[in-house]
Amino acid sequence: MNRNPIIIAFCCNWCAYAAADLAGIARLQYPGSIRIIRVMCSGMVHPEMVLRALNQGADGVIIGGCQLGDCHYIKGNEMALARSEIIADTLDDLGFAPEQFQLVWVSAAEPERLVRAFREMSEQLRAAPDGAEAETGP
Repeated sequence: MNRNPIIIAFCCNWCAYAAADLAGIARLQYPGSIRIIRVMCSGMVHPEMVLRALNQGADGVIIGGCQLGDCHYIKGNEMALARSEIIADTLDDLGFAPEQFQLVWVSAAEPERLVRAFREMSEQLRAAPDGAEAETGP
């Protein structure tokens, strides 16, 4: 892939989105092709939302949530973790590459961690062969 991959980042309001906001205040640089969508909790990101983003042209999807054990909605990030396994299995079954979906835990005070996750995913997708999807059956 020669271009910057388009990555949809579903970021929880309380931690990941706040970290992204702090990254902007601190002038930390991350790829301009990241599209942040604020959700109240990472646990609200339904697997259909991830699949829809990829089917509509996103190269990757990242879900950012509060550190495990520190969710503002008690168990929302645990729900996101459980769903992430379903999402990964579904994407694999549909022929998507594993690097097209990631889950990252960040606190509001960790903008560097979020920026690093954005950069790493972008680099992984850029390094993947064109059409980042894996080979599917006959």
